Formats: sequence, structure tokens, C-alpha cells
Amino acid sequence: MKRLLRPRRPLTGLLTAALLATPLFALSPAAAAASAPALIPKPVSQQTLAGETFTLQSSTAVSVVASPDERAAATKVAEQLSAQLRRSTGFTVPLASTGTIRLSTDGASSLGAEGYQLRVDRTAVTVTAATPEGLFRGVTTLRQLLPAKADASTTQAGPWTIAGTAISDSPRYAYRGTMLDVSRHFFSVAEVKRYIDLASLYKLNKLHLHLADDQGWRLQIDSWPRLATYGGSLEVGGTPGGYYTKADFAEIVRYAGERYLTVIPEIDTPGHTNAGLASYADLNCNGVAPPLYTGTNVGFSSLCVGKAVTYSFLNDVFGEIAAQTPGDIVHLGGDEAHSTPHADYVTFLNKASTIVASKGKRVMGWHEIGDTALPAGSIVQYWGTDDTASRDLARQAATKGATVVMSPANRAYLDMKYNKDTPYGLSWAGLVSVEKAYSWNPSALIPNLPASAVAGVEAPVWSETLDDIDKVEFMAFPRLPGIAELGWSQASALNWTAYKDRLAGQGSRWDALSVNFYRAPEIAWR
Repeated sequence: MKRLLRPRRPLTGLLTAALLATPLFALSPAAAAASAPALIPKPVSQQTLAGETFTLQSSTAVSVVASPDERAAATKVAEQLSAQLRRSTGFTVPLASTGTIRLSTDGASSLGAEGYQLRVDRTAVTVTAATPEGLFRGVTTLRQLLPAKADASTTQAGPWTIAGTAISDSPRYAYRGTMLDVSRHFFSVAEVKRYIDLASLYKLNKLHLHLADDQGWRLQIDSWPRLATYGGSLEVGGTPGGYYTKADFAEIVRYAGERYLTVIPEIDTPGHTNAGLASYADLNCNGVAPPLYTGTNVGFSSLCVGKAVTYSFLNDVFGEIAAQTPGDIVHLGGDEAHSTPHADYVTFLNKASTIVASKGKRVMGWHEIGDTALPAGSIVQYWGTDDTASRDLARQAATKGATVVMSPANRAYLDMKYNKDTPYGLSWAGLVSVEKAYSWNPSALIPNLPASAVAGVEAPVWSETLDDIDKVEFMAFPRLPGIAELGWSQASALNWTAYKDRLAGQGSRWDALSVNFYRAPEIAWR
């Protein structure tokens, strides 16, 4: 396990509230915009309540209204909120039968699973949603309405005021994710939790974990134990690696679930498999295990398509992973299989996809799998750089009924350097400034791909050059919130000039959270 550069702690305590049907004070659009808090992602609608200010006081309590089957989950959201406010304000902020912070799941079903309504006036903060998940999304909004110091881990001086506002909000896309590559460099459970906390602040709902690659296998598989104990022993550069026990992985899944991120496990196949091939000689066509690999080249490894043991291996691995993952998706990779002849690649992917589906999971893979038979409900992840071949594969997948998650490497890969002087990261997909990461429309990126085929967005963080969580934060922030906004906010709300002004206000919050963010010079940080 790596020693972190400075102490970390979970960003617990998230809040939720609802829009009450009371009259709003009329403001001109200009006045409303001037007084409205700068939120990321931008809500569907937000209205300033003139003359209304809520003040958090020592007597403030949190109350929960929920049906019996939702009460435990809704109470967990309230407990997270109370814990964070206790840390930063020093107030007790208890859960009580009545309170001036009111969380309720009795909202209309039309809000959907993640929609919420939030109202702040002088008497109360109220969040209403149809589900506990919707409450949680409202909490992330409320956190941004509070002073930045409310996110601190130690007691701060008040006052604790929130400007009056009424918000109604729901997401544009159902899939809004980020990927953490724990294979090239291994990240401890605590580091993964830290990343979960930060990602959840911006309404992301998927955590894609890249668990196996040439450089390391990071998950315990009981039926093939050397995958983790030997295949996971090193990382890029030859330093000690690591792996997650089943208990570790269960804790990551639990922690992410309480913050409403679904874990999507990826076992990359048939290429990117040297760690597995080195662990078991039988998986190689020649029966000889290659040495462990700690470099950064790609495309040289392949499972043996013609061997029956390959599919027994996949059946065991996907079976154990499916049993540990409550989400409905398993990612089987499929990218950069340069050492697998194309006919073999198609044969392999068709069999591998069938195995994943047999475990009750939807198939997800990189856009190369668009050239294979795809089970119903499959998801293709586009990582192209505007090249014709990649776009064709995404369109081909859509004609087969698959949906497409947009992760264009030249816009959404958070390991790409900001500029030529960035101390970490790569540049094979180009330099990706904060503006470039934000200024694209997921539904219009690939010509002739139906907008209905776009499932959402994902921002991957590949770790060839990132060996601790501080470096991950530096590359992810401030770009990750922009990708999150592309996934949540309506297309009509996406505007770089307005966004960069809202982004500037996040700097003080990241300081309070000890985020090691890049102070991009194009942002007037406040």
C-alpha cells in the first residue's frame, strides 16, 4: 500500500432538499443570474428567492420523511450530511423528527430516480425526491450552496448562511462515469474511496475500475489465485503492486454504493492480458508463461483463442466478479488486441460476451467490440480521436442495438497533459486543456450516430504516469467536473464562458477539501 503524501479523509456528509410550492419573488433575469450561486453541474432550473437567507444554527436538526422501504437509505443520506456539518460547524446537527433541514422521498415519480427539488428560504432547507438517490443528488447541490468551509474536516468559524433559492433538477444522461486504472499503478482502498468522494460531488453515478491489464491483475479470484498473488505483484516501473481481496472489493462496492456510484469492473480481454498469461502457463498457446511486464507498451499480448481452457478461465473469472458486483454491467475490454487475428478476435468476443450475459450482466466494451455480435443491452465505449474507423465502429454498434458511452480520448481522457509543460500524463491523443475537455456535445460528436444511442459520458484516468492519488487529482481536477456537467446538464446550458466563471468558484471548495488541483491559468480562480 502506498503512503499518501498527506492525510486523507472521506468527504462524508451529503445533503438533500425539496422545492416547496410557495410563491417566488420576481427578479429580472440579470438580477437572478447575479445572485444565484454558481453550481456545477448547472441545474435544469434555478430561481433566486429575493430577500430570503437560511442560517444554519446550533439548534439546526435534520429530519427525514420516507416510506418504510426507503427509510434506511434516506436516513443514511441524512447521517452523511449531519456528520459533515458537525465536523465543519461544530454544531450537533442531530437527526430528529422535525428539523429545519428536511429530506423527503415523497416527491412525484416524474422526478425519476435521480431528480430532486430543493428550496432554501429563511425558515428551512427542504429537499424532495422520489428516491434516496435523488435525495443524495440534491445533497451535492446543497453542499455547493453552503460556504466552501462547510467541506472542511475541522471546525470553522461561521456564519453559515445559504442564499434563498429554488431548484428543480434531473440528469440529461443516465450514464455519467469516471474510470480509474488501478492496473498500471495500484491504488489502495483508501485512495479509491478518496476518488469516489470527489467524483460523487459532481453527480457522477458510475465508477469503472480497470482491474486487469498487462502490468497487473488487481482482484482476488479464488479459482485462479495466482492471478492476484503473482500477476498483481508488480506495477509500471517494477515497484511493488498489490490487489484487492474479496473483502477489499466488497468495501469499495459498499462505499461507492452509499454515494450512489455503481462499480463497473473491467477485465480487459483478449489483449492487455500479460499479467494473466504470466500467472498461468496454460493460458498461453505455447504453454509457456511470459515474464511479468512493467513497461507501458500495448498490443503485444493475447489470450489463446483456440484453447478450451481460455473459456473455462473466463467463465470462472466473470462468474466470481459478477457475484461480487450488484450493478448490471461487466466490462470485458476488447481494445488494442493487435496480437489477435481479426477472425480470432471476433470468435473470442462472441464467446466472451455470451459468458458475461450468462452471468446476468450486460456486456460493456471499448468501441472495437462494435464489430462483433452484441448481446441485447450491450454498451460500447467510444474512445476515438475523431478518426473515421472508431466512429464507424460506434455507429455499427448502434445499428446492432447497443448504446454508446462517449469517452473521446482527445477530450475526456484525464491522463492527457493539459499543455506541454504538464509534469504528468501522456499526449498521444493531444493536449487537452480545461476548455477542450468541456467544449463538446456528446450527442453531436459522432456524425450520423442517433442521439438516442448515446447512453452518456465517462472520463477515464489511465495511470501509466500516475503513481499516487495526488497526481490523479491533479489530472482530474478541474477537468472532471466539466465532463460531469456534460453528462448531467441540458445541452442548452453548456457554454464555456459561463462555465469557466462557475468553475472559478470551485477552487476555494477544493482548497477546503485539500484537493491537489491544477490551477489552470485560463480560469480566474476565486
